[in-house]
Amino acid sequence: MDVLKERFNAKAQSANAEIKNLLKEHGGKKIGEVTLSQVYQGMRGITGIVSETSLLDAQEGIRFRGYSIPELQEKLPKAPGGSEPLPEGLFYLMLIGELPTDDDVQRVSSILQRRSHVPTHVFDVMDALPLRTHPMTMFVTGVMALQTESNFAKAYAQGINKKDYWQPVFDDTLDLIARLPRIAAHIYRRKYKNDDHIQPNGLLDWAGNFAHMMGYGDESFKELMRLYMTIHADHEGGNVSAHTTHLVGSALSDPYLSFAAGMNGLAGPLHGLANQEVIKWIFELQKELGTEQPTKEQIAEYVQQTIASGKVVPGYGHAVLRKTDPRFTAQMEFGKKHMPDDPLVQTVWNVYETVPPILQSLGKIKNPWPNVDAHSGALLVHYGMVEYEFYTVLFGVSRALGVLASLCWDRALGFPLERPKSVTTESVKMWLEGKEEIWE
Repeated sequence: MDVLKERFNAKAQSANAEIKNLLKEHGGKKIGEVTLSQVYQGMRGITGIVSETSLLDAQEGIRFRGYSIPELQEKLPKAPGGSEPLPEGLFYLMLIGELPTDDDVQRVSSILQRRSHVPTHVFDVMDALPLRTHPMTMFVTGVMALQTESNFAKAYAQGINKKDYWQPVFDDTLDLIARLPRIAAHIYRRKYKNDDHIQPNGLLDWAGNFAHMMGYGDESFKELMRLYMTIHADHEGGNVSAHTTHLVGSALSDPYLSFAAGMNGLAGPLHGLANQEVIKWIFELQKELGTEQPTKEQIAEYVQQTIASGKVVPGYGHAVLRKTDPRFTAQMEFGKKHMPDDPLVQTVWNVYETVPPILQSLGKIKNPWPNVDAHSGALLVHYGMVEYEFYTVLFGVSRALGVLASLCWDRALGFPLERPKSVTTESVKMWLEGKEEIWE
């Protein structure tokens, strides 16, 4: 067993003992009450999942193992000469629960490099799809084709002891994370760059190599990928992609099947697809107004038109956050450092100053502030990545770090099959009349 696996096993054994004691002493305590509106309205706010890797605070945003994004930008190891955190370091933190050293991060990078080979049949399956296919469909198809390599599926078929489930899940996690940049880059080069592919560079870090394979050699773009992969990696356990991966994994579906299911959720316009909707909306704004740099007054009028037509302003609002998403702030700081005069980036900043007051004036919106999606597209366009349909694939590669680290913990802690109770509207009416107890 290698060092990373040994450290994870030690942490998991300790956590298992702690959780057993918690349940023994406090298992009967109520953690909250469910209202009828929550049952009907997407289970919003119901506490029902344990996700060890991150926690979302309404005021401070996402915390990974207790660390905020600004803290991670300061404390996580960087690439030589770089200033952005290496996502391998965040993965180590989510997996082990401790800040990594430079050596720890280098070890993770080396593991991912060794495991990054993608079998030929995976490319063949993706290449069989027509070029008009959405990149997320290609991405999920590639992950499903890669499922032939699942260590967990093979071990389960051979009768592995359930106490050891975590070990092949751990190996599948590292294999899948290692291979996803190659799959995503293949999609990008096939669909947008005339099928002209670029071989990986084993001397680069995980995100830097991903940038290289997509065809972006600029060092600042590699830095953007390191930042992007870090801040998009996880968002506690209740969002669609994380919850879906957890749910499907609870059926003992292997990490490939579980992650593919999560990515189908990420592809929805109310989740990860929102990042392409933001840049699309800004392009439409510029076209409608006939300028690359609309004034704040012009933006305000266009926003009012968007709202009046029954549409939302993409990239604004969040189910939990009640302040500007710190992931937005991190990207804004990156823009100020690397591209302060870019017209599109400046438009994003002007939208940021214009939209919240308008949304606040409506009196119905709890969070009028921008989320992570409001800024990411403009940074990518600056470097020439104008193919906004591909943006959710980038999100998906990053999100693998969090949801697969969580899946390792699910199996290490022996979490059971997830099976919440459902009710019918008729049974609800009978309960309201005192004729039936449906909550027991």
